[in-house]
Amino acid sequence: MQLLVHGGAGSTPKEPERRRQVLERAAETGAERPTPVDAVEAAVGVLESSPRFNAGVGSAVQSDGRIRTDAGIMTDDRAVGAACSMPDVEHAVEVARLVMEETPHGFVSGEHAVSLAEAFGVETGVDLWSERTREKWTDLEPPAGGTESELEWIRERYGRTDPDGRDEEGTNDPTTADLDHDTVGAVAFDGEHLAAATSTGGRWLALAGRVGDVPQVGSGFYCCPSAAVSATGAGEDIARVTLSRRVAGHVERGLDADAAAELAIEEFAEITGSTAGVIAVDARGRLGSAYNSDGMQTARATDR
Repeated sequence: MQLLVHGGAGSTPKEPERRRQVLERAAETGAERPTPVDAVEAAVGVLESSPRFNAGVGSAVQSDGRIRTDAGIMTDDRAVGAACSMPDVEHAVEVARLVMEETPHGFVSGEHAVSLAEAFGVETGVDLWSERTREKWTDLEPPAGGTESELEWIRERYGRTDPDGRDEEGTNDPTTADLDHDTVGAVAFDGEHLAAATSTGGRWLALAGRVGDVPQVGSGFYCCPSAAVSATGAGEDIARVTLSRRVAGHVERGLDADAAAELAIEEFAEITGSTAGVIAVDARGRLGSAYNSDGMQTARATDR
């Protein structure tokens, strides 16, 4: 088993060594599983349970004060499952796999995805708040009124964990603001088959009900006979260019996973002017990653 995990592309993380330890544990846990799809689900599950990442416990809070999780999973035979907008569901990746394996659908959302999780024994009603997110939300004063006033309030704050929507220097520069690491993901190859999975709690102070790239096949995740890919970063921009599918397409045209990731990120930056990161593994077991944000921590494991 070849496995690569990421903890999100964004600003340089605080306490990077502690985050790296969790990433390494996630990679080791996944590499012990018997199949690639088991591997990526297990690895992502470890990251969803850690408040040091923005997935599952410790996820970003939306504008109505609720935490909603999203995830997608896919295998090299193009079996796919995704679930989104699930309040109080820690292991969104498990629900995505349920959609893939237990329903005739590819995508289930909201309360119906939560009901599906309950029907198959996935824990729901989980307190996903961390000390960090609770403190930041308490410092805010959400507006009273309808959607228009709410939108005006979040425009200066969307994606920023600082309650004033400012970075440490007090500017509103979105390229330096304290952005949440918005996604976790994993890709795996066992010598024969590939799988990819991505999970997120969204971005800080998104409009309630916002869904980013993560559960959109080809954007936040993708897998085909050539490659498995997981993406992270500015979700709307990732979706606009279907970043994960772009990486896989470069592998199909002959590049290895690392070169394909580098090229896709270069193209992404040129097209959108935004930041993102990707990890990938190709059908020859070559691992790759690239990002143009301040940081993106990864960990890999091999079980031979």
